[in-house]
Amino acid sequence: MNTSHNIPESQSGIVDLRSDTVTRPTAEMYEAMMSARLGDDVLGDDPTVLELEAVSAQMTGKEAALFVSSGTMGNQVALACHVSRGDSILVEEEAHILYYEVGGPAIIAGAVTATLPSKMGTMDPNQIESRIMKRTFHTPGTTLLCVENTHNRAGGTIIADAATNEYRKVADRHGLKMHLDGARMFNASVALGISAKELVRDFDSVSFCLSKGLGSPVGSVLCGSNEFIQSALTWRKRLGGGMRQSGILAACGLVSLRTMVDRLVDDHRRAKEIAHGLDSLAGLAIDWERVQTNMILVQTSGLSEPWLVSLKKKGIWALAPAPDRIRLVLHKDVDDVGVQRTISAFQEISADFSTAV
Repeated sequence: MNTSHNIPESQSGIVDLRSDTVTRPTAEMYEAMMSARLGDDVLGDDPTVLELEAVSAQMTGKEAALFVSSGTMGNQVALACHVSRGDSILVEEEAHILYYEVGGPAIIAGAVTATLPSKMGTMDPNQIESRIMKRTFHTPGTTLLCVENTHNRAGGTIIADAATNEYRKVADRHGLKMHLDGARMFNASVALGISAKELVRDFDSVSFCLSKGLGSPVGSVLCGSNEFIQSALTWRKRLGGGMRQSGILAACGLVSLRTMVDRLVDDHRRAKEIAHGLDSLAGLAIDWERVQTNMILVQTSGLSEPWLVSLKKKGIWALAPAPDRIRLVLHKDVDDVGVQRTISAFQEISADFSTAV
């Protein structure tokens, strides 16, 4: 088999830190795709998809699961199942559901979205309770609370299970459902040293990505009760998400869940190494409170764009989530050599900028 796809990016001339979605499948994934048992998933008989769904349900402690094409689809299907048109949902003010899903809650579920501030993604339970609306002749009723763990825009920060316990109490007092956008929930569970099942036990539904950090090329899984997943199956079909011999993709997902979760600790370690390497450089600042998993948010004293241009010339790719910020995301295709290349590139650019000033 051609294994060129397994060469670390640091050896190919590029260290791609734009996202943990840029990974290439492992050799085991390619092998699994070629040997996957297939059926027609729309007809409900693709054995590899069924296996992935069963494993996902078991890992999250939910009754059932549904393979979907993306995290966005998983979230939007969940919202459509949980709310009626005109209901209000509560989300953190920089949540992926609000920021990066193109108005899906309004267009697909017909939901009114109310937002809450947070400290690095963790909302105050008292503020949540204060924003819950009762359905009246004038107001929509709040029926769903959405949480994101880890929190993307906060820098891969973790919402601890103590916080979600409190959210659950509030939700139960007011009859709300709770959905977890757990795109990177395995990063959170590994960092906290608890199982995924423990992490998500307070939620009625959870979606997680196989293609963020876990190395699969495509796919997410939505988990919940049997009744919820039956409704989700209809919404997935309605949104065009019914795939046929999707066991080819589900096979990668099984490899991800069985072999790629525990290694996330390496991404977390390497993120801290890069943060340490950049912390004392002129023109840069690290908010250490946010370096919790596989992301680093680097504050630049001026615009971040000149840094990105200079980094790319040195083979280091990154993104700017704000005009004065750089985001670096570690993943399986960035090894220790890539970490050192990244630190060296930043050191050289910092020295150049200091000399220019």
